[in-house]
Amino acid sequence: MDEEQGYIEVTDARELRELLGDVNPRAATKDRSELHPLQIRWLQSSPFCLVATADAQGDCDVSPKGDPAGFTHVLSPTQIAVPERPGNRRADGFRNVLDNPHVGLIYLIPGRTETLRINGRARLLSDAPFFDSMVVKGHRPQLALLVDVEQVFFHCSKAFMRSNLWKHEAWQPDAMPPYPEISQALQPSGKSLEELQTHYGAAYVEGLYKQ
Repeated sequence: MDEEQGYIEVTDARELRELLGDVNPRAATKDRSELHPLQIRWLQSSPFCLVATADAQGDCDVSPKGDPAGFTHVLSPTQIAVPERPGNRRADGFRNVLDNPHVGLIYLIPGRTETLRINGRARLLSDAPFFDSMVVKGHRPQLALLVDVEQVFFHCSKAFMRSNLWKHEAWQPDAMPPYPEISQALQPSGKSLEELQTHYGAAYVEGLYKQ
């Protein structure tokens, strides 16, 4: 216990299990080692996923990936590929994969409160025959994350229900200032607010798939 702050830390698995209780039998047995046809159908309907990685020291990163629904290419029930599009070029997650191939992915379908979770091992590809099937607006992906599936399962709805994530009436986009203002405050570039507003305007949308 951190007496100064009143924290009580959980430090072992037995204590954790005592706090949480026994695993629901359905939850304990729902994971599979390969994609079921319904899970493939979910991937074909999903336009967005989160990819979690960690480097050799265990430092973590989570990166969003999005494209038209079905952007993830299913090569087999045990292998998928996630295309990479032009971005900020930091490549944090990709550099992690070079050190540590373990990855975790969560796939969303807007309006659905369940998610599909996939854990496995990844490799980076600079080209492959299936890149031709991942062309969007005339642009092939720069890279692809090839994932060998080791564990896959659907995750329940509770987090989305508690957060009201898909309920429009609960949305508060104006709770934060527009992104150009955030960028100016946190990412010094020497550009004026007007220049940043232009950068993140129509030209930003038009350049989504350009190198």
